[in-house]
Amino acid sequence: MDQIKEYRYRGAGVLIFLQEKCMRSFLLVWKQAKEKNVKLPETTDTDYQSLETVLFHVFRASRGYIKWICEKLDLPEPGIDSPPALEDIENKADSYLEHLLEKWRDPLKELDEKVFHDKAYKARWGVEYCIDAMLEHAVMHPVRHEFQLTNLITGSN
Repeated sequence: MDQIKEYRYRGAGVLIFLQEKCMRSFLLVWKQAKEKNVKLPETTDTDYQSLETVLFHVFRASRGYIKWICEKLDLPEPGIDSPPALEDIENKADSYLEHLLEKWRDPLKELDEKVFHDKAYKARWGVEYCIDAMLEHAVMHPVRHEFQLTNLITGSN
């Protein structure tokens, strides 16, 4: 929690802290699903063909959110590696997550609150977001997938 104090706009610090917490929690549930050999429902969505594609999707999305934020705010590219290939993702998940989260921590530290909600930008999927809203989206994305996997693990719908 002390890391939040490092941000000029503490609202950003809170959301980055929560995004990290939710990404870690998602990965723990993903590992449980993998251990229990959970089968995903049939779908044509390529992001949901296997547990590995779900993990890749969540990692890629997290990387994309911070890259988008940096691009829109004219900040340096955060230098986040692409997620590991599907055949390596399980073995490299922990180290990749650490790399991803480390790269999330610094880009927004020195920004004033104003830049987080004064302007909306079009996301790659066509919806407009202010930076604060995209950070909130980045927090909730792994939560949604964790919920999905938890329901598959427990047999709930």
